[in-house]
Amino acid sequence: MLRLLFAVIYTALTFGANGVAAAPADAGALLAGDMKKLVIHAEPKPLPEATLAGLDDGAASLSDWHGRWVVANFWATWCAPCREEMPTLDRLAAEMGGEEFAVVTVATGRNAVPAIRKFFDEAGVTHLPALRDPKSALARQIGVMGLPVTLVLDPEGREVARLIGDADWGSPEAMAVLRAMMH
Repeated sequence: MLRLLFAVIYTALTFGANGVAAAPADAGALLAGDMKKLVIHAEPKPLPEATLAGLDDGAASLSDWHGRWVVANFWATWCAPCREEMPTLDRLAAEMGGEEFAVVTVATGRNAVPAIRKFFDEAGVTHLPALRDPKSALARQIGVMGLPVTLVLDPEGREVARLIGDADWGSPEAMAVLRAMMH
């Protein structure tokens, strides 16, 4: 089986596949712990363009992060698993955030700005931007049925993986999978 895997990778590289195409297969081999719930897509899925709101009502979009790998987390202030997960996303952003990688949060549904700020304060979140999808328009378009849901987006803004439910995004396993996807 291992020989077959090497043959497939060698053939792909021979015919000009780039490192990004090979990355999901590499990352799949690393799925452990909470990352076992991560579904890596065979082909990237384009996301619809959607206008989101910031905490101060300025417009924003996930396309603002094109050019970087992005972990986009859909959550809500009333979501108990989100309360446990958010500090791990903050750790991930602190550890890996920069020119190549970002973590973005999208509060979907009715989430009052003061409640979002209070949630972030109580959770000790200091490294994450907070966007809002107040009418859940984007969440509906991309099939977010429950919360939390986390997408991994490639630098072109396409969904390459999805995790439904909460996870420890600050874990060594999560960071290893994301690093493998990026390279």
